[in-house]
Amino acid sequence: MPIIESSIQRVRLTKKQHDRNEPQRSAYRTAVKRFVKAANAGSEDTAELYKQVSSAIDRAHSKGLIKKNKASRQKSRLAKYVK
Repeated sequence: MPIIESSIQRVRLTKKQHDRNEPQRSAYRTAVKRFVKAANAGSEDTAELYKQVSSAIDRAHSKGLIKKNKASRQKSRLAKYVK
């Protein structure tokens, strides 16, 4: 456990940020996995699932969970499944 007051505050802040970010990150990853699984299975609703996963990726980017280039790269790679 840290002794310095500023370090103690950083620990508190980091925990709070982690608790806020983790469910959002999990939802984003779950959406991607659900889409890839459906696309590999040959599901017919891949276009609708792509809209949902694209939205989840954009949301994760806007929350600062992933960077702009990673969001763009993932959307591009997942778009290949729709074609």
